[in-house]
Amino acid sequence: MSNSKLSASERISRLLDDSSFVEIGGRITSRNTDFNLSDKETPSDGVLTGYGTIDGNLVFLYSQDASVLGGSIGEMHAGKIVRLYDLAMKTGAPVIGLVDCAGLRLQEATDALNGFGEIFYRQAMASGAIPQITGIFGVCGGGAALIPAFSDFTFMSEESGRLFVNSPNAIAGNYEEKCDSSSAKFQAEQVGSVDAVCEDDAAVLEKIRTLVPLIPASCDVDLSCGECTDDLNRAVALAGKDGDARAIFTEISDDRFFFELKKEYAPDMVIGLIRLNGVTVGCVGNQAEVSGGRLTTRAAYIAAEFVTRCDAFGIPVLTVANAKGFQTEMSEEKTIAKAAAKLAYAYANATVPKVTVLVGEVYGTAYVAMNSRALGADMVYAWQTAKIGMMDAAAAAKIMYPEEQDTSKQAAAYEALQSSASAAAKRGYVDDMIEPEATRKRVIAAFEMLFTKREDRPDKKHGTV
Repeated sequence: MSNSKLSASERISRLLDDSSFVEIGGRITSRNTDFNLSDKETPSDGVLTGYGTIDGNLVFLYSQDASVLGGSIGEMHAGKIVRLYDLAMKTGAPVIGLVDCAGLRLQEATDALNGFGEIFYRQAMASGAIPQITGIFGVCGGGAALIPAFSDFTFMSEESGRLFVNSPNAIAGNYEEKCDSSSAKFQAEQVGSVDAVCEDDAAVLEKIRTLVPLIPASCDVDLSCGECTDDLNRAVALAGKDGDARAIFTEISDDRFFFELKKEYAPDMVIGLIRLNGVTVGCVGNQAEVSGGRLTTRAAYIAAEFVTRCDAFGIPVLTVANAKGFQTEMSEEKTIAKAAAKLAYAYANATVPKVTVLVGEVYGTAYVAMNSRALGADMVYAWQTAKIGMMDAAAAAKIMYPEEQDTSKQAAAYEALQSSASAAAKRGYVDDMIEPEATRKRVIAAFEMLFTKREDRPDKKHGTV
């Protein structure tokens, strides 16, 4: 164990405001007597539970103790977490899980399994009602791997975290040295189950401390607004950066702050949180400099999931689009239609304020899926240099005039009439054409106007996409 590995109590003290932690159920121990379990000391049954504050914001949290039966989840251990969720739902506050867990407690069998199920049920009921945040500090194996999968945000220690359903050595044809599928790197890059990989335990806690003041306490209460000391009309140096959504979000944000998520999983899509005039805004933008403006399945999935999460908690969504189409690969062909449909559905279904800025070449169905006016964008702006249409003008001209050797004149005419920001604005698909340096002030103004937005959806149980 490295020196930077923190105990269950140390994690709590470092995460919360000084002296704010109030423990709940500290005297609870295991009551199972099978397999001589009664002879073993199980202080707090391997998990510390309680509440406290982060920058004055109320949070409920549990921190698993690997020194007690490996931090495994048994009946009473699960009951403490369930109790925590019940209190959090009643008060409307986030639940933070600091995980170091060997999984199911074998000595308690069906009692432990029932406990797992009760935790999952509470997580399902809490989904979209209160934020759920998971930090992985040690082992998170077997059924416990579903806990971060249920969560809204997951951060993992690269140094000590291990996340898996089946350990690498249990997978046929694999072993840990060949492919450590439990590592933070694998889970972030290949699985997408981790929002950010952190150097060590302390870095995970710092991520969580930064996140909590950014997000609403629940779907009903938003205390996340902060004071803005940045110039609301600040000109932003974005000329020539239409392919770099990350730079755009960073530059327009208050004090150039950008809390990025899932950076390793889909490099061609940028998602995260910024503040505009002190208000938290969710950001989605395809990174055209990585993929040439072609949307991929992974990009569409993480964007759709993020938009849905922002909508659940009332976080406005800003979209920066520079999408020429979809990635043309056989592997993508098998999955992209469903993924793009999920993205379009997430935007169409979201009722929060939605602002889109078209910054580069946006063509075809990829343009539509990236929160176009047709999907319900409240305000759509386009940089003066943006190109908007069915496809690239040169390609369109060659299709329409196959007998012509030189179609440059036809391409120029097509771009002017059908494939420019000006043409889209004349048809009402773009509300205004703006210079890149005016992006910050125009987007802030749009969200301020939309602050009191109200919008209904058809009366139904839920969608099925």
